[in-house]
Amino acid sequence: MSKIPDLFIRAEHADLLKKLSEWDIAYHQNDAPVVDDATYDAAKSRALALESEYPELAVGGASTRVGAAVSDKFNSVQHSVPMLSISDVFDEKEVADWFDKLADSDIFIELKVDGVSYSARYEDGVLVRGLTRGSGTIGEDITANLRTIADIPQKLTGDFPRVVEVRGEVYMRRADFLALNAAAELKGDKVFANPRNAAAGSLRQLNPAVTATRRLSAFAYTYGELSSRDWETQSQYFDRLESWGFKTTRPWARRVHNMDEIQAAYNDIMMIRADIPFDIDGLVLKVNNVALQEKMGARANSPRWEVAYKFPAARAITTLNDITIQVGRTGVLTPVAELEPINIGGVVVSRATLHNADEIARKGVRISDRVIVQRAGDVIPQIVGVAETAPDARSFEFPETCPVCGGAVIQESGQVARRCVNTLGCPAQRIGALEHFVSRKGFDIDGLGTRQLELFIARGWLKSPADIFRLIENHGDEIRQMDGFGDKSVSNLNAAINRARDIELQRFLFAIGIPEVGEVTAKILARAFGNLDAVRAAPAWKLKQVDGIGDVMADEIVSFFADPHNVAALDDLLNFVTVRDVAVVTPVLDGPLVGKRVVLTGTLANHTRDAAREILERMGARVQGSVSAKTDIVIAGTDAGSKLARATELGIAIWDEAEFERNVADAE
Repeated sequence: MSKIPDLFIRAEHADLLKKLSEWDIAYHQNDAPVVDDATYDAAKSRALALESEYPELAVGGASTRVGAAVSDKFNSVQHSVPMLSISDVFDEKEVADWFDKLADSDIFIELKVDGVSYSARYEDGVLVRGLTRGSGTIGEDITANLRTIADIPQKLTGDFPRVVEVRGEVYMRRADFLALNAAAELKGDKVFANPRNAAAGSLRQLNPAVTATRRLSAFAYTYGELSSRDWETQSQYFDRLESWGFKTTRPWARRVHNMDEIQAAYNDIMMIRADIPFDIDGLVLKVNNVALQEKMGARANSPRWEVAYKFPAARAITTLNDITIQVGRTGVLTPVAELEPINIGGVVVSRATLHNADEIARKGVRISDRVIVQRAGDVIPQIVGVAETAPDARSFEFPETCPVCGGAVIQESGQVARRCVNTLGCPAQRIGALEHFVSRKGFDIDGLGTRQLELFIARGWLKSPADIFRLIENHGDEIRQMDGFGDKSVSNLNAAINRARDIELQRFLFAIGIPEVGEVTAKILARAFGNLDAVRAAPAWKLKQVDGIGDVMADEIVSFFADPHNVAALDDLLNFVTVRDVAVVTPVLDGPLVGKRVVLTGTLANHTRDAAREILERMGARVQGSVSAKTDIVIAGTDAGSKLARATELGIAIWDEAEFERNVADAE
C-alpha cells in the first residue's frame, strides 16, 4: 500500500518543485543560472527521493520534468521524438546499482559536455530545422543560428538515412570563452560567468548575425527521429556521425565491461579534466547495444539505458602554471596560484589563494604540479593539495622585496604573514593607507571617502599622503569638471583639507598606518615620548620599556620608521602638516585603578566616553571594549545594556558615575 504524504512532506515537495522551476527557467530560458550545480542537484535528488517514497507526489513532479517551457521570443516546434534528460548518479555505489541491473555489460562512455542541447533535422541530407531542448516535448526554432556553426554541417556526406535528427551539444571552447569576455570587458559589455552561459546566450540570439560572431562549437552524440538505421551499437553510431561530417567526443570515449573499468575511466578523466579544451561536468555511461537500448526504453523524463556520472561540483584537478604575489591593502604578500582555467561549480576558475609561504610548504605545492582546487559557495577558490607531481615541477621562492614597490619584506617572529614595510609609498597599499589616513580617528578629512580616493588615485593625483594637501592647488579645476563635483564641493573639500593641517601627535601616529599601532597604542606612544621626533628615533629596547608596547609592536615601529620609502613620504608630508606635541605622562605606579581592566557602558552625565577613557588611562587603568571573566570593573551610566547584564552575571564590580568620581577624587 502506498504511503500517504503528510502536510509537511507535501509542503516541502511543493517548495522544492517551485525552486526547481525557477532555477530551470533561469538556466534554460534566461541563460543565467542562479544556483550552482551542487545546489540544484541536491534539491532535485531530495524531490526525487520524496516521489519515490510517496508515489502520488510523482504526478507532475521532478521525475517528469525536462528543461523548461520555451521562450515566447522564438517559434515553438514540437519534437517528433521527445528530447529526454539523463538521470544523474554521483558516486560509485549509485553507478553500481544501475550497472548491476543491466542485461549487458558492454558500456560506451562519453564525456558529458557542459553546453546547450540541440536537435538538427536533416531531410535527404540537408539541414531543414534546428531546435533547442525546450521542455523536452516542444523546442525553440533556432535553425538560422545553427547554420552559423561550422561543426554542424549544412549537408551530410557519405551514406545517410532519408530523415535523421542528429542531437548533440553546442558549447564554447574555454579559450574562445576567455577571448569573448576579454573583448567584452574592453568594450564595457556584459561578460559571461562561464562557457555554458556564453554558448546558451549566443545560440539563443534573435539575430543570427550575433551568433555568427561568437566562436561556437558542437558535438553530436545521439539521434531522434530516423527513417532507417544501419548501426547496431553506440560506438558504430559515432562512426556514422563522423562520416556525415559531425564531430564527436571519440578521443575521450572508451568501451568498458565492469565497475573497475568504469571507475578507472572516471578517475582518468578527472585527472585530465583541465587539459580538455572545453568544460565537462561528468561522464555519460550508455548501454552500447542499440537494440537493448530500445528494449529498455525510458522513464517519464530519462532513458533507463544511460546515466550521467557527475563530477563533484566543488572540486576539480588542474595544472598549477605559476605562483604570483598579490600585495594587499595592508601590505601583506599573498601567494596566488595561476591555474589552467577550469570550471568548478559553474564558475571558471583561473586563480586560487595559497594563503602564505608556510601553507605552500605544508601542502608541498610546486609549479607545474597537478593540483586539487576547491570552491565552496562564494569562498575564494583554494588549493586543497597535490593530485600528481610533475617531473619538471619547481619550487616557489618567496620574494625578499615587494614585487610592487621594491620595499623590504619582513616576517615578524611568530607570524606567518610576510609584509611590505613601505606602508606610505607602496601603490598596492595606497587605497587602504589613504582611507585609513583620512578616517575620523586619523586626519578626519570630510569629503574624501573611498569613492573620491579611488577616482583621484586612478588619475594619478594621489600617490602619497602629502598629495592630499597638494590636491586642490594642482587639480582643483579638473575636479570641478568631474561628475558629482562642483564649486561648492571643491570648496568644502579644500576647507576640510586645510583644517587637517594641524593635528595632535596621537592622531598623526594612528593616521600614518604603522602596523600593530591602533588608536590606543598611538596614544600610549604620544604620552610616552611627547613629540614625533622622539618616537621616530626611539630604538626597540626603549619602546619595549613602555607599558603596553610588546616585542612585535616595537619591532614594527622601528621597521616602519627605518624604511627609506616611509621616511621620504613622512618628510614630504611634514612640509604641509604641523604635528602638535603632547605632554609626557609619567606612568602611574600606585592607586585603585592601576592595572585594572575597566569597561565603560551606558551614558555618563558629566563625562563623554572619550573623556572618561582619558581619565581612566591616566590613572593606570586598561580600558576594554567588552566584558569578560578577566574584567575587574564595569562603570555603568544610564541606559546600560548587555554589558551591565553580563557583568552582573559574572559577579564583576560595578560602579555608577558617582563612585567613579569618588575614586578619581581620592586618587588625586
